[in-house]
Amino acid sequence: MSIKKNPKNSRKTKIGSTLLILAGVLLAVYLFMPRRKLPRVPYSVFIQQVQNGQVLEVQINRGQIVYLLKEENQQEPFLTTTRINDPKLLTRLEDNKVRFQAAPPKNPWFAILLNWVIPPIILVVAFQFFMNRGPQGSLSISKSKAKVYVEGESEKITFTDIAGVEEAKTELTEIVDFLKTPKRFTEIGARIPKGLLLVGPPGTGKTLLAKAVAGEARVPFFSISGSEFVELFVGTGAARVRDLFEQAKKKAPCIIFIDEIDAIGKSRTSGNFYSGGNDEREQTLNQLLTEMDGFGAGDLTVIVLAATNRPEALDAALLRPGRFDRQVLVDRPDLVGREAILNIYAKKVRLGEDVDLHKIAVRTPGFGGADLANLVNEAALLAARNKRETVAQVDFSEAIERVVAGLEKRSRVLSDREKKIVAYHEVGHALVAALMPGSGKVEKISIVPRGMAALGYTLQLPTEEKFLRDEAEIRGQIATFLGGRAAEEIVFGNITTGASGDLQKATDFAEQMVTTYGMSKVLGPLAYERRGQGGFLSNEGVNPRRLVSEKTAEAIDNEVKEIVDKAHQQALEVLNYNRDLLEKISQQILEKEVIEGEKLYELLEEVRSPWEKNF
Repeated sequence: MSIKKNPKNSRKTKIGSTLLILAGVLLAVYLFMPRRKLPRVPYSVFIQQVQNGQVLEVQINRGQIVYLLKEENQQEPFLTTTRINDPKLLTRLEDNKVRFQAAPPKNPWFAILLNWVIPPIILVVAFQFFMNRGPQGSLSISKSKAKVYVEGESEKITFTDIAGVEEAKTELTEIVDFLKTPKRFTEIGARIPKGLLLVGPPGTGKTLLAKAVAGEARVPFFSISGSEFVELFVGTGAARVRDLFEQAKKKAPCIIFIDEIDAIGKSRTSGNFYSGGNDEREQTLNQLLTEMDGFGAGDLTVIVLAATNRPEALDAALLRPGRFDRQVLVDRPDLVGREAILNIYAKKVRLGEDVDLHKIAVRTPGFGGADLANLVNEAALLAARNKRETVAQVDFSEAIERVVAGLEKRSRVLSDREKKIVAYHEVGHALVAALMPGSGKVEKISIVPRGMAALGYTLQLPTEEKFLRDEAEIRGQIATFLGGRAAEEIVFGNITTGASGDLQKATDFAEQMVTTYGMSKVLGPLAYERRGQGGFLSNEGVNPRRLVSEKTAEAIDNEVKEIVDKAHQQALEVLNYNRDLLEKISQQILEKEVIEGEKLYELLEEVRSPWEKNF
């Protein structure tokens, strides 16, 4: 981050600080300056002296009375007494021919200076002091809060530091060419894109890609979050947008990166945007639209990169050509991409000779760049905790399980009955998964509690990278989810609460088959689920179903129930047919708590199908 101090502003700051200190000293001298204390007498004595004709002159103040006696031999001619609300006082003074007047200010010039000169000076100096502090000043609420990264003053990130998103890198390479040699494009009549939107799930490297573009092009990089534009005061966000683009134009060619742009770019026509209650956000969005139109920008090259994981929530005016001309998908990496990402982050730690990054990439489907970086770090922490000099393969295996299932909780002691139930439950999952089509390879069975709720788990890994699943595979996956509950029914003749998560997953899959994938012969190839286009966030707490008739809703529920019931029956048949193997593996896992590797593969090869024709 580069923040350059202006010598002129620094000099003003020093002068202002000096004046503030001087004013404080003068005020302290005035307040704590020693004053002569006059002898005090009771008010009754003062009245008696007035009536006896001993008082020559009186000065009446708000809280006290100071008077002078006629006797010349008096050691203290001036005396003082507390003023009392006496309506006959002035009459007594006139009757005894005593001169009286209001007490004049002790230091009139200093009082004028203190009341009318010093306060305005302090206010002016303080105002100048805060205004000259830059974007972080207390009163500079309209200044942009963007961080500025300049080449040579911050860590340089290039495309070589990023892997797993090759298509996005290819698209962004053109942006680098625009910034390096804009004349090559403008001379032929091409228009340089003004904006590029990076969309994708969280943790896939959108921010890192934007920094890499700036690093490759060797241009200044302004980074800001969309939430930093929104403030309590209406108009502040729009002022910050103007200030941001003014700063960027001074450093052109450059890049402006707005992370989480959906904070200010939400659609104005959706139900979540009310112009009356969100006037500040609407003004900020309108100002951003105006700035991206480029009025008065001339030939300055300022490219706006933005990132979001909610492209479906953005305003249509923001996505039209001329503003964000391009949208680049930054998705989770495939097997090759995961291995490339692991190679980059593994260079930062000491690896043992037994580490196989390809195997680790195979075991981490669905992991994004941030997840893999965290995985390498977790493995390094485990190696250091175990006092090893290098990171071993076993550290990566444990790190994967910690990320997926949570931390082992050996302190959570299960009773013998609970441990037995968990063992049969997990072996039930494994046996059904070994037989069902489309299921991943079972790598490990454990009855050691992990995370917040898992009392045991069965680890499955895909045998290949898949992007499509057919109906038989989804039905097999549902049967696998219900394998644990089926094992409890067969062995104990009862069910427990341990299958609640499995039931939720099985029901969700069955409902997707009916409402999303059209895999129902009764309802046909229709989509009954309303899903946003390009959404990468789930579990938003809204009902995704379309408005359907009561008859259709009942048909959907019946179809979902039939799919789950059929899968449950399949799981029961598999486990009943392999009852001896279920007992054999369960007894072994009760003794060892964990079974994995070749030993587990040999046991699962004994699983036999109860049907004449396998799936």
